[in-house]
Amino acid sequence: MNLSREIAVHLPYLRRFARALCGSQKSGDAYVVATLEALVADPDAFPPNMSPKVGLYHLFMTSWSSIRLNTEAAPDDEISAAQRNISLLTPRSRQAFLLRTVEGFSVADAAAILGATEEEVDALVTEAGREIAERVATDVLIIEDESLIAQDIEFIARDLGHRIIGVARTHQEAVELAARKRPGLILADIQLADGSSGLNAVNEMLESFDAPVIFITAFPERLLTGERPEPAFLISKPYKVDTVKATISQALFFERKASRAA
Repeated sequence: MNLSREIAVHLPYLRRFARALCGSQKSGDAYVVATLEALVADPDAFPPNMSPKVGLYHLFMTSWSSIRLNTEAAPDDEISAAQRNISLLTPRSRQAFLLRTVEGFSVADAAAILGATEEEVDALVTEAGREIAERVATDVLIIEDESLIAQDIEFIARDLGHRIIGVARTHQEAVELAARKRPGLILADIQLADGSSGLNAVNEMLESFDAPVIFITAFPERLLTGERPEPAFLISKPYKVDTVKATISQALFFERKASRAA
């Protein structure tokens, strides 16, 4: 199997990581494209001592650190908001935090990707979690038709210091709750109890107000096709508690309207 085939299976997840790191689909995908272009131009740049996935993420981090887009404010509002917030959290700690808790890399693999020691990665993850939790707190709407999962997500969000404004099981419940209470964060399943799509419900809500959205689904690849606008924040089921916490923190980190914790 050649290198292109070996890394192809990891590209949807690299796009997820890139979008979370950058705070948008547009800039995240741009960095992934730049990484692939660099690899095509110089195939020997791929680290021979790393697995395809670890090596791909390592090359991505090299691109992310060197491309000028990473340090200049972009004209679009979404990127500008992320750039304004980026000074609130050390970039290296944010990278380590995402690699460990969202992408699920081991400490050793995260260290290889970042070119750091395992001790440094542990310290960066701890620092990032503390910094993010201290800076953002908001009202959360949960859209989930499985009661046990909804309760678990509610507990996780409350444990981070957020306020739960309600749990919706159907499209109509979700839209009505959002219209009355205007959440600062939406955690949404894809398949709802009435057979409707959580994605459709969210799109309807966002016609009248802005809020970061995290989709939770057993089939993330269905939303990572590259064929249409896709969510920047996506959690796979079954999820890990640390993954949910990390993604909530990252989504709010890039949301300029999130309220600060007291």
